[in-house]
Amino acid sequence: MKNIVIGAGPAGRIGSIELGKLNQETILIERKHIAGTCLNEGCMVICALTDISRHLANQKTYQAHGFIKGEIELDYKLLCDKVKETQQMLRIIEQKQCEDLGIEVIFGEAEINGDMVTVNGESFEYKNLMIATGGKPYIPNIKGSEHGYIHSDLLNLNKIPPKVNIIGSGVISCEIGNILSNFGSEVNIFGRTTFLKELDPSIKDYVVKNLLKNVNIYENTNVNEIRKNSIITEKGEFEGINFICTGRNPNSDIVKDIVDLNPDGGIKVDEMMQTSVSNIYAAGDVTGGQMFTPVARTEGITAARNMAGLSQKVDIKYVPESITLNMPVSFVKRNRNIETETIQIPGVAGPGAFWNLLNRNTGMTKIDINKENKEIENIYSISSASVEGVAYMTLLMRLGMDIEDFDDFLEIHPTSDAVSMIMKYMYNL
Repeated sequence: MKNIVIGAGPAGRIGSIELGKLNQETILIERKHIAGTCLNEGCMVICALTDISRHLANQKTYQAHGFIKGEIELDYKLLCDKVKETQQMLRIIEQKQCEDLGIEVIFGEAEINGDMVTVNGESFEYKNLMIATGGKPYIPNIKGSEHGYIHSDLLNLNKIPPKVNIIGSGVISCEIGNILSNFGSEVNIFGRTTFLKELDPSIKDYVVKNLLKNVNIYENTNVNEIRKNSIITEKGEFEGINFICTGRNPNSDIVKDIVDLNPDGGIKVDEMMQTSVSNIYAAGDVTGGQMFTPVARTEGITAARNMAGLSQKVDIKYVPESITLNMPVSFVKRNRNIETETIQIPGVAGPGAFWNLLNRNTGMTKIDINKENKEIENIYSISSASVEGVAYMTLLMRLGMDIEDFDDFLEIHPTSDAVSMIMKYMYNL
C-alpha cells in the first residue's frame, strides 16, 4: 500500500518530497503540468512578464533623465515563447527532484473509488491519500462570459492588444493591468467593489496614483455583458479584449461526495490537514482560505508528516503578501482590533529605486505599532526592497519581538535594515 498525492502544485509536490525524505512509498499524480498554477499560470508568469514590464518602465525613466536614448521594440510572441521554454526547463527539474527521492510521478486524470485511485486505466490502493488539486478561476454569471480571457491566457496572445478591459478589483487585476499598460495597452479595470480593498487606504492611493497612473480604474461598477471585442458596463461600452480576474474557487470536485466541504467548496480539514475521512488529507488552495504558495507548501509538508505517522499541526499566522508591480507592494497584517500608533516612512532609495529618487517616487512604508507592548501590528511597504524587508520583519513578528529587539537585526544594506532603523528612530521622537 502506498501514499498517493493527487496534484503536483506547491502543496502536492512539496508534500510528496517530504514523504520521500521520510522514506515513504509515494505516487504523485498530476493531470497536466507539474508545479501547478504558480509556475504554469500564476506567480511565476506574472513575475516573468513584470521583469520585462519594469525594464520598459525603467527605460522611460532613464530617457527622462537624458542619459539613455533610443526606443525598445517588444516582440510579445517571442517573449511568451521564452517564458514557456523556461517553464518546460523548470518542470523537468522539479519532476527529477521528486523522482530522485523514489517518488513515482504519473500524468493523467485521477479518479477515487473507495481505497483505490485510478489513473490511465491503472488502479492503485492507497494507505493515505492527499488531495492537492488547487483552485480554478471563478467565472461570474455575466452574459457573454465565454468571450472573456483568464489570466492563464496571457501567454497565448500573439501580440499586445491595443485595448484591454479587466474585470475584477483584486491583486491579479492590478498585476495584469500594470503589465499590459507598460507594454502599451490602454487598460481599464472594472471592480464590483472597492479596488484593492485588502490594502490600507493610503497605500492603495499611492499605488493608483504612482504605480498604475496609466490604468483607468472604475470602482463599484457592474459589468452587464462581455462581448468579443468590448464590454458593456453601467458606465457605458468600452472597446477591447476582456480578462476575467474575479478570484478563484477550490478545485474540490474529485472528493465532493467523499469528504466534508466548507461553504466555499474548499475541503474541510483540521490542524493536521486531515479531512472527515481519517486517511484522506488535503492541502493548498483546494482547502480554500489563504491561497498563497508559501501557505500551500506549509500545508503540504504538514499533511505529509501526518501521513507518515508523525504528529504535527499547521501553524500559519502573519502571512506576508506582495503585489508584483514596477515597485513591489508588500504587506503583513495581524488583523487585531487594538489601539496602535502609526509611523509613515518615506521610501528608501537603494538598488532598483535610486533613479526614482529624482522623480520623488521611491515609495513609502506605513507601520502600525501596538501602543501597549510596542509590537508591530501591520506593515505596508512600497519599495524595491519591500519583498525581502516585509518577509524578514514578518519573521520577527512571529518570534514575538518588539521594536526594541530590532537593534540586533542586521541585514544587507540597503534593504530592510533602513526600514527597521528609521522606524525605531521615528517612534522615539
